[in-house]
Amino acid sequence: MPLMRPTFSGLRRERVAASAQFHDGRFHNTRGLGAGLREHEDPPSVREFLFGDGRRTPTNPLPALDPNPLWAAKGGRPDSGLRATWLGHSTLLIEIEGLRVLTDPVWAPRAAPSRFVGPKRFQPVPVTIDALPRIDAIILSHDHYDHLDRRGILALARRFPDLRIYTSLGVGARLEAWGLPAARVVELDWWERARLEVRDERGKLRALEICAAPSQHFSGRTLSDRNLTLWSSFTVLGETRSVFFSGDTGLTTAYREIAERLGPFDLVALEIGAYHPSWGDIHLGPDNALVALEYLGGGCLLPVHWGTFRLATHDWDQPAERLLERAPDSDLALLMPKLGLPVEPAHVDRADRLDPWWRAVSGLESSLDPHLSPT
Repeated sequence: MPLMRPTFSGLRRERVAASAQFHDGRFHNTRGLGAGLREHEDPPSVREFLFGDGRRTPTNPLPALDPNPLWAAKGGRPDSGLRATWLGHSTLLIEIEGLRVLTDPVWAPRAAPSRFVGPKRFQPVPVTIDALPRIDAIILSHDHYDHLDRRGILALARRFPDLRIYTSLGVGARLEAWGLPAARVVELDWWERARLEVRDERGKLRALEICAAPSQHFSGRTLSDRNLTLWSSFTVLGETRSVFFSGDTGLTTAYREIAERLGPFDLVALEIGAYHPSWGDIHLGPDNALVALEYLGGGCLLPVHWGTFRLATHDWDQPAERLLERAPDSDLALLMPKLGLPVEPAHVDRADRLDPWWRAVSGLESSLDPHLSPT
């Protein structure tokens, strides 16, 4: 039976208790925001979730590519030293300076504890775990079901025995309860850093620095374990390339401090989907994602956390449409690739046109001029 409520002992218990985010037996956001909803905002009802109108799911399969031939092209290494492949929701395969990092890897058919009930993914991940190239590290931002997939993480750990997992403080208790050795898990409090050193396929020593940073969200996999583990954003820093990954978050001015201490970033992956006015303190949505990008000092934006699960009451493609609607008002380097299509931020040209591929899925005409960057 999977562990539903994490338990802490020994050094982990001491580290949790010493965290500036932990008091009164729970982790807390810096501003004191809980996991609750905004005051004076009506939350979506259960009926809206289950029976609401609109295009909540795509009527046709999303266009997807097998990324393996594209990953293998040109000797299997991106020319620029940084390449990212969106595999759905918040799962990215980041190739940076010779190493590969997976963010919040979810292969499960549902973002739920049950294999039969709960938000079902629109279609399978475009590559199976068995078909992945060597993965050197995994980043787990927090323990919600749409970010921490138990079966998936165990399959990845079996497939890649040297894999290291970098996660937020306390989440390691779940992983170890599932059978992962403690030596393979690195827990980080906000602003803590860890160094990853790996010899690549050619025997060359490669190194990255992974840092946990503030976010504004909550955690838990049941109603009884709310905020017992921490939630974080993460940065991946190489010698010349850098990536920011938001995990789940509301808009926080801590992003300005992240930019000062860890920036600038070549690639910024921010959540834009599954939002509602009443969730405005714990999810960004497209409008606040653009503000967050400004706080972070800019960089090439790759939106995540959309187009995979039905987790809100808006149309499935509304986050993408809203982002494009706002994009002409800003000098934005934007990457919105199809599933499985590797992209290099260094090759984005603001004069190129963006293909709003999601419109063809629902049979919608292209009502906005595509712009700003290639797919």
